Amino acid sequence: MTVAQSKYSGWLVHFTAWAVIFGMPLFVTSPDRPLMTGPEYLRFLLVPLSFMIVFYTNYFLLIDRNLFSRQLGRFLGGNILLIAVVIIVLHLLFRYVLPHNAVHPPMERSWQDSVRFFAGNALLYLLVVGVSVAIRMTSGWYKAETARQQLEHSRTQAELQNLKSQLNPHFLFNTLNNIYSLIQIDSGRAQQAVHDLSRMLRYVLYDSSQPTVPLNAEIEFLRDYIELMRIRLPHHVKLFVSLPEEPGSTPIAPLLFISPVENAFKHGVSNDKPSFIVIDIREEGGQLICRIKNSCFPKAASDRSGSGIGLKNLSKRLEMIYPERHTFTYGEEGDTYVALLCIKLQEG
Repeated sequence: MTVAQSKYSGWLVHFTAWAVIFGMPLFVTSPDRPLMTGPEYLRFLLVPLSFMIVFYTNYFLLIDRNLFSRQLGRFLGGNILLIAVVIIVLHLLFRYVLPHNAVHPPMERSWQDSVRFFAGNALLYLLVVGVSVAIRMTSGWYKAETARQQLEHSRTQAELQNLKSQLNPHFLFNTLNNIYSLIQIDSGRAQQAVHDLSRMLRYVLYDSSQPTVPLNAEIEFLRDYIELMRIRLPHHVKLFVSLPEEPGSTPIAPLLFISPVENAFKHGVSNDKPSFIVIDIREEGGQLICRIKNSCFPKAASDRSGSGIGLKNLSKRLEMIYPERHTFTYGEEGDTYVALLCIKLQEG
């Protein structure tokens, strides 16, 4: 709900509450208590009108000027004066201006009765002040909380966009390095690889700019990338790939799997030792599960391709996009590097 919608709904609640109070005598009747006459209803209206004066004087003036600025003495003094004036004016109107019920003329009160009358009414108006303070404080807290959430959302979106802007050149940098190596191995296949890369870059630069993409588009992009990497793998590297054959169109955040897959190809392949990479992505029990295992041949610190930001960025993105709906672990397990990502596809 936006701030404007919240303000509109708040005033709708005010209007409904006062409409119920003002209309109460029109609905609460019985054989021994018939519907009010015009003069009687006019006398009744003065009471809720006086409540409104006390309520909104506090709501718009005294609470903002005194209570929020921690001037409690001025706030209490202002209300005492306000309530006293309202009670006196109301008393004078009832006694001298509006017609009385001829059947039940007003009784003459002693000064003790008058004190009790004013004290009882003062307590009633103090209750109105309390309600005004409670509603005004709640409204102020809600506005502050809404503004904080909007600011947090804007900050999160900005940080997420920053992480994606780091991911795009990271992906391009690593892929171009791979194509460069492929040119030296097989120039014909390198030409096809450039064509495949153009299709992949179109996905990275355009489709992935959306908050979500269909799962089948993400899987197709990943399939193209793996095939591009497969071309340049040495014969002693075993690559096992299991991707959904007919993935659905479930919306997911884009570029979720490329970082762990890149990491497997970068750190899981040796130029002269037996190596393996296992990539397994599937939908299972309402979850999207990505398991990647590879032999572990960490690159030297001098190898700055990708700057080592891929998995860290992915972890940050997942925290912002799927809070409380994912698990992501990665690290060495003996001679094997394992990355496991599980995402709950539906909230709740």
